[in-house]
Amino acid sequence: MSGFAGPPLDLRAHLEDHYSATGRPSVDPELMIRMLIVGYCYGIRSERRLCDEVHLNLAYRWFCRLGLDDTVPNHSTFSKNRHGRFRESETFRWLFDEVVRACMAAGLVKGEVFAVDASIVAAEASSKLAMPGNEPYVWQDPARCSRAVREYLEGLDDATLTETVPKRISLSDPQSRWTAAPGGPAFFAYSTNYLIDVAHGVILDVEATPAHRTAEVESTKTMVERVEERFDLIPQRLIGDTAYGTAPMLGWMVEEKGIALHVPVWDKTERKDGTFQREEFTWDAKANEYRCPAGKALRSQWRPFKKARTHITQAGTIIYLASQHDCSACSMKPRCCPNVPVRKITRSVHENARDVARRIRATEQYRQSRCERKKVEMLFAHLKRILKLDRLRLRGLSGVGDEFTLAAVVQNLRRLAKLACPPQPFGGQVAPAALKMG
Repeated sequence: MSGFAGPPLDLRAHLEDHYSATGRPSVDPELMIRMLIVGYCYGIRSERRLCDEVHLNLAYRWFCRLGLDDTVPNHSTFSKNRHGRFRESETFRWLFDEVVRACMAAGLVKGEVFAVDASIVAAEASSKLAMPGNEPYVWQDPARCSRAVREYLEGLDDATLTETVPKRISLSDPQSRWTAAPGGPAFFAYSTNYLIDVAHGVILDVEATPAHRTAEVESTKTMVERVEERFDLIPQRLIGDTAYGTAPMLGWMVEEKGIALHVPVWDKTERKDGTFQREEFTWDAKANEYRCPAGKALRSQWRPFKKARTHITQAGTIIYLASQHDCSACSMKPRCCPNVPVRKITRSVHENARDVARRIRATEQYRQSRCERKKVEMLFAHLKRILKLDRLRLRGLSGVGDEFTLAAVVQNLRRLAKLACPPQPFGGQVAPAALKMG
């Protein structure tokens, strides 16, 4: 790769505790990581084929620092190390963080504006080998199950897996989700979630989740906090689509993190029967009430209680009701609430944060954010079309996380090679394309 030396030598120090000082010499972990980078960069999904390609391709040998007579590791070495020392030491996450730091050192990360999005990738799970999600199933002895099934059984108490009952469960990869979100026939899938710096499209964090909207949105909190902890970066604004405009997410970003969230507000209060919209009611924060177009009050309680009540529902909202006496005598009732005795308005406990997002939507900066959000969508297109990651090879959240993390590492390396390490003269000419990973 032109102008880039590859993974730092600190990789050996990172894995030192996972190698024995006695016995036969182990395969160099840096060699395996370099080979995996080559495979993900050029869409070589099979590790058996990757070993053959590195054996024959001089450019690959050069990047992997192999001489003409050096032996290429056996393909089974990758699987053994992935499920062993690489996963135990979080080597792929460590590598990803090191590449992000290299991008930061090269000035490719400004840390001012982030964008977040998710993309669905088909799982290595057949739609025929499945069962209905609401039917009990007796799994065989966990010790005899596959890694993906054991991981699922160990995580059954996890809230992300049990908060909703899936329509179907794969018997080969139970953590994948049955989804038809992209349109067309449904299939089992996972989601890769990216948090990027929009300045140069550098991926700051990646998180694997089942293909479920709630899990995708919640992963944003994990990624934002992890980027803050590891890189000391807090954005001024975060760009996303409507899925991230829920009241809890807006409240967390605006009220707790102080981040301006440039997303459309998730709002289902629009009325299509021609009656007064919610915007036509005036909010009085001091009196804790709404005023209807006729000037009458809508309150959360109309009489005092001995024991104070919050009136907050399980959905995190407060319901404000008009007086039946006011509504029955009002001439505007046919245009306000013709089919019910009184008009009610549901207000989220995070309504102030929703109001902030609504005000941001009216700004010129918000329109610019709509254009900048395409950068993360372009990364997903590159992931599937160029890196050929349109279907996963590994199973379980841990295996899927390894694949997504390595793919993000390669995308950042390509960006780093292209922007920070321009091609050097090679015999008076630009270096051949075979020697460039960007």
